[in-house]
Amino acid sequence: MKDLRSHYGPWAAIAGSASGLGEAFARNLAAQGLNLVMIDKDADTLTRLSDILEKKHFIETRTVVLDLSEENASRQVLSQTGATGCHLLIYNAAYSHILPFLEYEPGALNRFIDTNCRTPLRLAYGFSRQIRDAGRGGIVLMSSLAGLFGTHLVAPYSASKAFNLTLAEALHYELRPYGIDVMSCLAGATATPAFLKTNPRRNFPAASVMDPQHVADAALKQLGRKTLYIPGYSNRLTYFLLQRLMPRRMAAGIVNRVMGRMYKQLND
Repeated sequence: MKDLRSHYGPWAAIAGSASGLGEAFARNLAAQGLNLVMIDKDADTLTRLSDILEKKHFIETRTVVLDLSEENASRQVLSQTGATGCHLLIYNAAYSHILPFLEYEPGALNRFIDTNCRTPLRLAYGFSRQIRDAGRGGIVLMSSLAGLFGTHLVAPYSASKAFNLTLAEALHYELRPYGIDVMSCLAGATATPAFLKTNPRRNFPAASVMDPQHVADAALKQLGRKTLYIPGYSNRLTYFLLQRLMPRRMAAGIVNRVMGRMYKQLND
């Protein structure tokens, strides 16, 4: 494992850092001595976490209260990464909703594109241009196992997460000559506030729902080693069975049946 501060520091930026996986990434990096640019639209939670990390780990933070679906969101983030000399970007922010596709409002569909696709694409472009001459750096784009197969009830989210994992895979090869490590983390069910609010039916083993800190810690250990990384043994086993041993149609059918059982109330 690389010394993250020496290789990517002294600053890192986390988009979507107030709670859940973003908070877990922030806690890990702060514990390793990296200063943080923390971006989130939840001002109060962001400020509280920033204060905690500064006092506990004697680091410096910059908080950016920002809705990452905004048209100029990438420019605002890049102004901070450029000013601090940041060499590590983690895009954890995501818009997600569990709803039958025909029940979405058009504005909600736009937020999937704006938050999950447009802003990370522009940020990856602008950030890699900022750091390409340094010969070192890292970009983590959070994806999801839902991005591996088209999944009903989360159709636009599933599609947007497929975008992120494909983008990261392509950038791994494009940016490797500049010393920039690019990875997509394909998380499974994770006990974040956003996931728990969806009230999934407990028709799956509790052990399959991962702790956010475990996911973030594991992902950072694999940065620079993996291009696509799936945290959790059970998740990796599921990936192997579905992707390697089954025809895609059969695997997608299994994924969609499981999803339907998890949120049976939406199908009734």
